[in-house]
Amino acid sequence: MGRGRGRNITMIEPLGPGDPAEISGYVLSGKLGEGGMGSVYLSHTRGGQPVALKVIRREFAQNPEFLRRFAREVQAARRVQGAYTAAVVDSSTDGPQPWLASAYVPGPSLARAVFEHGPLPLRTVLLLTAGVAEALQSIHAADVVHRDLKPSNVLLAADGPRVIDFGIARSADATALTGTDVRLGTPAFMSPEQADGKPATPALDTFALGLIGYYASTGGHPFGEGDGHALLYRIVARQPDLTACPEPLRPLIARCLAKEPTERPALSDIIEECHRIAAAEGTTLTRSEGWWRPTPAAEETAQQSATPSAKEHVRQAQEPAVPDPRRPYEPTALDQRRTVLTPQAGEPALSAPPSSAAHTAQEHGAAAVPRFTDRLRGLFGAQYGRVKIAVSVILALLVIATGVLIELGVLEE
Repeated sequence: MGRGRGRNITMIEPLGPGDPAEISGYVLSGKLGEGGMGSVYLSHTRGGQPVALKVIRREFAQNPEFLRRFAREVQAARRVQGAYTAAVVDSSTDGPQPWLASAYVPGPSLARAVFEHGPLPLRTVLLLTAGVAEALQSIHAADVVHRDLKPSNVLLAADGPRVIDFGIARSADATALTGTDVRLGTPAFMSPEQADGKPATPALDTFALGLIGYYASTGGHPFGEGDGHALLYRIVARQPDLTACPEPLRPLIARCLAKEPTERPALSDIIEECHRIAAAEGTTLTRSEGWWRPTPAAEETAQQSATPSAKEHVRQAQEPAVPDPRRPYEPTALDQRRTVLTPQAGEPALSAPPSSAAHTAQEHGAAAVPRFTDRLRGLFGAQYGRVKIAVSVILALLVIATGVLIELGVLEE
């Protein structure tokens, strides 16, 4: 796995020509990211508290049914309270530009930290796993299932992990955001029942927690290498390979990755098991600020915790940086026939970055995508989303069919 050790990749970009300067009184000072639902910006409350402001895409904002469901999502997210979650602090669900503000968490994502600095020590993985399990307890206590737990949705703050992004999380009894025959999530971190389109239960988050624990301790995936579509097939049809996982952690990860949801451990049992493993290793899981993470990631968090001014954020973002890793597994929609729809750009991949030549091609492609999609939106108007989904379904079916043929030995990789 290639890593840029010792280099800080700034996670806050300057605002671009198409970005708003202000949303509902919140002055935007930088861009934190962009996904399928919209863009996320850095801003501050009137009292100076930094917040992450997610602004919903206009094509979604023009859909009355989406707005009704989004309002329910926000209400559900506001019920989530816990030491290891990023609280929702403000929102607007009925204006022309819906948005959601949550507490800003300074620190890299688990995906970024592992990609840049390598797998985490066993004790750190235990602290991480116990903290995320406690976060899931808070989420489930609010009758919410996260549905998209993955390394990029776990941030490494100075005092512990934070589970973020309830953008596609929803109340356990709510209707799916995109319809009854479509499931939301990220293929490489879905559970078997999620891939099959079965009703969402808290157990699917436990499966994702097992994948996260394996990733944090090894930098890889227990179902092998490949894109999200290939991994999803193996998640449903194969058993995980845990040989690279630290031996003390292996039984716990195996239980979390049980195919049957009822065979996965309760979150309270996961937390207790983390403490038991730590005791057997001659240590404890008492947490104090900063020391529990690897030093390079701690340095990155310390730099971001300073919350510099907007001008300083822009200055940092404009400095030369190493190329971003290969585009990662992204939030997608999945229908009951296991059709994976188009991934969106975002967090670091689980495998090594491509060659410099591939980086160059990717960078040019990334620059061209917004212009191309803008043209498509202009051509198809309100039907753009449906056209995109139809094309994505066709392409994804071809990918999955190829993966099945490879697994059966009909085709060679």
